[in-house]
This record gives sequence, C-alpha cells and structure tokens, in this order.
Amino acid sequence: MTARGQKRLALLAAVAAVGLLLAANAHLVMAAFRSQPDCVAVEGAVAPAKRVC
Repeated sequence: MTARGQKRLALLAAVAAVGLLLAANAHLVMAAFRSQPDCVAVEGAVAPAKRVC
C-alpha cells in the first residue's frame, strides 16, 4: 500500500471513529430525554424529599 493510500485509510478510520462517537453520544442524550418519567403519583410510594413538579 502506498503512503497516500495509508493516509486516506487513516483519515477515513479517524472520521468513522469520530462519527461513531458522535452518534453514540447523541443516542445517550436522546435516551436521557426520553426516560424522564412524567410527574405521576405512584401508589404506595414514599413522597420525595423535594418535589420536582
């Protein structure tokens, strides 16, 4: 493999790694926002020390 080919391959791998990292972080942010429970009283549960709702 030529030096030019190695540079292209290394650049492509770096771009793919950064893209994968950004996609994983975006997924975690979306999961965090989707997992926020609504402010609903749960039967039999202890009241929280500080109300959020």
